[in-house]
Amino acid sequence: MNTRLQWEMGKRAFLWKLLTDVRASYWFVPTVLVWLGLGLAFGVSWIDRNPDVLPFELPPGWTDTQAEGARATLSVVAQAIIGIAGTTFSMTLVAVSFASGKFGPRLIGNFMRDRGNQWSLGILIATFVYALVILRTVQESGSGDISQYVPQHAVLVAMLLSLICVFTLIYFIHHVPETINVSRIAASISIRLDDEIRRLVDERAGNENEELPSPPDRDPDLTIEATNSGYLQTVNFERLSKIAGKHDGFIRIVSPVGSFLTERSCVFEVWHDGEIDDDDLDAISGCYVAGMSRTESQNPVFLAEQLVEMIGRALSPGINDPYTAVDCLNRLAAALTLASTYNGGLQPAKKDRLSFPYMTFEKLFAASFPNCWQYIKDDKMTASHAEMLLTNLHDVARDQDRATIEKELKVLRSTAILARPEPEE
Repeated sequence: MNTRLQWEMGKRAFLWKLLTDVRASYWFVPTVLVWLGLGLAFGVSWIDRNPDVLPFELPPGWTDTQAEGARATLSVVAQAIIGIAGTTFSMTLVAVSFASGKFGPRLIGNFMRDRGNQWSLGILIATFVYALVILRTVQESGSGDISQYVPQHAVLVAMLLSLICVFTLIYFIHHVPETINVSRIAASISIRLDDEIRRLVDERAGNENEELPSPPDRDPDLTIEATNSGYLQTVNFERLSKIAGKHDGFIRIVSPVGSFLTERSCVFEVWHDGEIDDDDLDAISGCYVAGMSRTESQNPVFLAEQLVEMIGRALSPGINDPYTAVDCLNRLAAALTLASTYNGGLQPAKKDRLSFPYMTFEKLFAASFPNCWQYIKDDKMTASHAEMLLTNLHDVARDQDRATIEKELKVLRSTAILARPEPEE
């Protein structure tokens, strides 16, 4: 196996997955800030040993701290900050536990990727590390050649950082309740879904009249199966298209992004002229990434399903929150309106010598309102609102999308509580 070639071919899919994982991680920003705190500590310590590099002098009252006072100040800062950091981490875990239990475990990623939480924890931990490093440099005069040394500039920076931590704590206490606000959660999911739809529409603009490539009318020359089980998270479409062109062949991606693969699932079907060596097979196999869970990367339907899950939980007997369900229905209707009307709506996705399942208005619609039916059919308020949203969507949608909407409207009107007669008094 040519490992280098496999990496070259599959690195874009791998790097995209890596960036997505880092974006959703809770550790990346705090880790970077800790390293910045270490760098700041060493940099300010160097300035204290070379004060002539500064173009100004601090007022005398700012630089008269004695060694004992500096040690006490830095010790208090370090102890207080690490205590606050533990408290913020506990608050975050409580918020995540509450949200996953009430709104669904698939929403945990929204909290993990929240930049406010990441920056808050990072600033606190970085200040703690900075105070520890500076505390080590403070020296008291004693026997022998040891003379008193107090890093005055570093102590002042520690005081400034502690003040920043105070404001960070105030912000964090305000921010945590916002992160578990159900309207804010729905809005965050909706924004990402709308952005992804706009990106897909712009990417496919002009494809409506083009003929999509289709595989040869014969059995594939070879099939490539998954090497491990998991959810298909990322596919490198551009690289697959180039590989197919190199061999004057054709590749069909069997499984859509977001589907679950077993070790015997067929991922690619390949037609080719001539021979394909092991390096090319490794290159094709390196153009997809399977992971432990579904992600929104190349899979906007997953975002729509999160809103559907919120609707189901909101209308469960234990919660019974129809207003949250109405809000999520509004978000779904807004996304579908974009998919049908923005810049001509979603067009077919085309890649040279490549065939693959792509998101259409019908697929996005099927993942939204039809999946909500079982939850909203017995609640008159949400059923009426869903009927109104579908009617409005039908009025503005493209002609080709209206049949799909009409079908769902008929189902809703015939089976939901709207179609049931009022009980006699």
